[in-house]
Amino acid sequence: MSKITKSARGKPCLLRLEGCMSGGQNETTIFAHLNGGGMGAKQEDRFGMYACHSCHDIIDGRKPTDYEREWLELEQLRAVIRTQKILLKEELICLE
Repeated sequence: MSKITKSARGKPCLLRLEGCMSGGQNETTIFAHLNGGGMGAKQEDRFGMYACHSCHDIIDGRKPTDYEREWLELEQLRAVIRTQKILLKEELICLE
């Protein structure tokens, strides 16, 4: 585990999909990477977000949903930006 993935502990879910479990239940939050790292590979940590167990299951396809794929991808990108703002503030990533 990297410092970035460890930083998700206790943080609120920043994906916030319907059924999100983060409302004060931050113990389920993990660092979820965007899809697209390749077969059996993950994206770099800078391309991830804080997500609760429920939201993570939706984006990974383990939980059925009526969300359109494009909308889910947009929401993930928004969550990545929100997460990156926190990571910058905590000096876990830099702009260079």
